[in-house]
Amino acid sequence: MSERFSALRIHRSDGVVRSELEELTLDDLSPGNVLIRVEYSSINYKDALAATGSAPIVQRFPLVGGIDLAGEVLECTDGPCRPGEKVVVLGGGLGETRDGGYARFARVGTDRVIRLPEGIDTRRAMAIGTAGFTAALAVHRLERNCQRPELGPMVVTGATGGVGTIAIDLLAGRGYDVTALTGKTGESGFLRSLGAAEIVDRRTVEPVTKPLGRGLWGGAVDNLGGEMLGWLQTCAHGGWTSLPPVK
Repeated sequence: MSERFSALRIHRSDGVVRSELEELTLDDLSPGNVLIRVEYSSINYKDALAATGSAPIVQRFPLVGGIDLAGEVLECTDGPCRPGEKVVVLGGGLGETRDGGYARFARVGTDRVIRLPEGIDTRRAMAIGTAGFTAALAVHRLERNCQRPELGPMVVTGATGGVGTIAIDLLAGRGYDVTALTGKTGESGFLRSLGAAEIVDRRTVEPVTKPLGRGLWGGAVDNLGGEMLGWLQTCAHGGWTSLPPVK
């Protein structure tokens, strides 16, 4: 296949990072034994940091951006996937050390390919995206650690972000009483529509870390880290989880 296709490629020159739409061929892509025709990719905060050079996300240049993708398998030289199957790829170095989802085609290893189940197409998979997968992992881990609604309300920090909004939706749907901790109180109506029972302005919170604070919540999903995470460990007594984007 020698056709040329568009891609958002990230460059660094003299310490300055820039992103450009370019025409590439398959020979320009990172190696991999699975060739995928990309149908959708999501846009994450991490992608914005990478494309603008605001954080050292990209580890080699030039590189196609996009930390996830969904599409159709065109070729598979090893492994269980077959041409024509719809698949999703999350993390695995996409957009960091290998060319990612912001191109018409991508090459990946078979160990990173997940076959889409019945009822989820590629568009819906990327509407959920890395943020949704991360939120689901957080809830799954909490419940594996015996978190349950009767232990008390759950607090979600970074509530208006991708992981935060989906975590609120998932927790509320599973019967938890959810508190949204956010600096964007103008989005209170939106957060309540997702299932948040209470909105707390992050600016009113002083995350002072003590060995043990007053129990405020039964558990937490933290998207901020730092002092906030330390504080949550003292006042979310049921359980907590703080997950970075999926690797």
